[in-house]
This record gives sequence, C-alpha cells and structure tokens, in this order.
Amino acid sequence: MSALPTSERPASDDPDSWLPDEIIPPVPETIEDTALPATAIEQLILKKLFFRGEMLGRELASSLGFKFSLIEPLLESFKTQRLLHAKRSMGLGDASAVFVLSDLGRAMAREYLETNQYTGPAPVPLFQYSLLVRKQRRQPGWLSQDALAYAYRKMVITPGILARLGPAVCSGNSLLLYGHPGNGKTYLAEALANLDYTPIYIPYAVECQGQIVRVFDPMYHQRIDDEARSSVLECEPVSDERFAKCRRPFIVTGGELTMDMLDLTWNPTAKIYDAPFQVKANNGIYLIDDFGRQRATPAEVLNRWIVPMERHVDFLSFQSGGKMTVPFEAFLIFSTNLRPHQLGDEAFLRRIQYKMLMRNPTEEEFSEIFRQFCRAQELAFEEANIEYFIERYYRRPGKPLRRCHPRDVLSHAINLIHFELLPFALTEELIDRAFESCFLQETDE
Repeated sequence: MSALPTSERPASDDPDSWLPDEIIPPVPETIEDTALPATAIEQLILKKLFFRGEMLGRELASSLGFKFSLIEPLLESFKTQRLLHAKRSMGLGDASAVFVLSDLGRAMAREYLETNQYTGPAPVPLFQYSLLVRKQRRQPGWLSQDALAYAYRKMVITPGILARLGPAVCSGNSLLLYGHPGNGKTYLAEALANLDYTPIYIPYAVECQGQIVRVFDPMYHQRIDDEARSSVLECEPVSDERFAKCRRPFIVTGGELTMDMLDLTWNPTAKIYDAPFQVKANNGIYLIDDFGRQRATPAEVLNRWIVPMERHVDFLSFQSGGKMTVPFEAFLIFSTNLRPHQLGDEAFLRRIQYKMLMRNPTEEEFSEIFRQFCRAQELAFEEANIEYFIERYYRRPGKPLRRCHPRDVLSHAINLIHFELLPFALTEELIDRAFESCFLQETDE
C-alpha cells in the first residue's frame, strides 16, 4: 500500500506539447498520455468497483474520464492476477462486460482506501493543470467598450463609470469598489460574469506530491453540455474528460470568509484536499464582498495575496508541511461600504491595482432607474410620480439618493397592490405607504 506518486513534471522536455493551440485538453490514448503512473489508475479502478459492486467496462472507463481502450490492458492484468472477473457480457468484448471484484480484489481495494477514498474521475497532474490555466488566460485587448456597455445594458450607468471600470477589468489584476451601501457595487461586479462566454476546462481533481486535491465544485462551476461526440456508436470523447467544460467561474464570499478558507482544506474522512476559493476561481472572477467585515482583518486578507497578485502563483500547504505551487489567475474584486482609510494605509491599498468610488446617483440617474424598474415590472406610472417621490423624500429632508431605493420602494408598492387587489398603477398614496414600510421612521420618545 503506497500513496500516489507525484506527477508534477511532464515526461517530455516540452510541457507545452501536451496542449494544442485551441486549448482543448487532448484525449489521452495511452496510460503514458495521462502523465499518471499506472498504479494510480489501478487504484481508482479497484476502489470504484469496491463501492459500485459491478460496472460495465465502458462505464468504468467513462467514470475515470478515459476511453475503454486505455484501461483495457489494466483489466486484462487484473483478470490474470484474479483481482476481478467478468460476471457477464453482451458479446461485444470487454467494453460490454460486467466486471466485479474477487475476494482478493476487494481486500486490495480496502488497502487502497486506507490511503484515500477518492473515486471520482482520474486526477490531472499539477503541471497539466498549471499549463491549462495559463493558456486560458484572457489575452490583452479581449474586452471592448461595446462589450462592456452591453453587459451593463440593464443598469443605469454613466459613460464615466464604464471608462474607469473597463481598464481594470481588462487588466485582470485587482479592483477595489467602495462607496455608500445601496449604490450597486455588488451588482456592478456581478454583471461582469456575463462579459465572457468562452468556455474553459476545469479538472475534477489535481494530483500533487501523492495527494489528491478536488478542484471542480458544482456549487461554483457551471458545466456546459458538450456537442455530440464524434461517434455516437463508439461514444468517442472530444476532449480529455478528466476536465469539465465550464463557464468562467464567478465566486463570491462575504463576511464568512476566514483565512483557513484560502488554503487547502483537509477532508479527514475521504483523506483528500479541497481547493480554496481562489483556485476554484482561476480564469474567472473572485469577489470578496463586504471587505473589511470578515473575521480576518483586511490586512491579513490582502497580505495573503500580495505575492499571488504580483507573481500570478500561489503557495498552498499540505498537512505534512509540503507546499503546492498553483497558478493564480483570478480577477480579484474587493467591495466595501467602509471608507478606504478604515481598511489600511496608503502603502496597504497600493497593493490593489485599481480603485473605483461608486458615487450617489444624480437626480437624472435616479429618475431613469425609477422608470426602468416600472417598465420592467409593467407598472403604470406618470412622470409626476417620480417628481413627487424625489421632492418629498429626498429634496425636502436632504436625504441622499441611493441607486437601490427606486427598486426597494417600488417593490413594496407592488406588494401592496397584489395584497389589496388594487389597479396595477402607481399613485402618490402607494408611494407614501411603500416608503413608510421600507425605511425606518422616527420613534416617539
């Protein structure tokens, strides 16, 4: 019983030869193509059969992310060693045979399970993952002004905001969004997820120093159904199926973020690691919302990423004390309601490449937000309703405008209409009642 051997370095002198220019992980034809030792694949086969009981040959291969022809020699070897046998067959060769473990095979599988209980698709060597992430980086000039404007077509936003936002997004480094709550900082960041629909490939797991690290996370990674395979009869894959074809990730964490979440997480039951958020966000966006309100201080969070942001590599720690060097290609966005000086000094904030203040909207912007929300909800309104709303609740009392207020107040008005079965049209009375239920009122002493 032994741990999986390390596969951090390619067998070839030219690691780039593994990945063609079109950035589609090639289908491995042989065990050598996987860059994994045969023993690693053998262990997975035995563990899968141990948990599943019995599996078709082609089903077993598919669950590993391989063609059946790749694992066929291993199955023949297992049969010779009497570790498994074909329970029955559909007469189309071993691909259609149902395989089950022998008592000896089950005993060996139990030994392997003492090392780890991973039974997903075969892991990818770290060097292949690192190369793929670098190849999937957005190239300079990938973002145009028209594309950025289209992403924000449903948001009332000035050309000045787009002019400041565009270079930050195009750089792919880091951005601080700050300003009063309710002015659309989070919405502004989330809309960036719709900028680029080019797919990327994310490995289900990575192997490094004999350890398995899960990378693909269905909570954060949105798979894209691939086109029909080249041969329906033979079920030929079109890419290495140890990788999932996904949209570029957009991951958000808020006040719940701790420093432990930014390193490898050990699963004592399965005896494998889970990748941290910044690795899962590679080739995508990682938004740290409510920056400054985490359990860790802003300095701790930012200092954790000083080296990764500058060198585009990160260093993760195994329980054994070993280190894993991974690419760092996530666009970091920090969003905060705090004043910048509350986060750190000038030298500290200089580490974040771009800063952008989300100011309060002008009355013209505020009015347009009001109109767009009414139209989207098909709520009848008059221009006089907008003037009444602004004059009574903002100009007279000197209340600052916020971008979220029209949506919040109008949503309350619509709820009143539905509850009381009123005509679906806005009135001054509805505005008054909605505002009262939406905002805190002065209490009597």
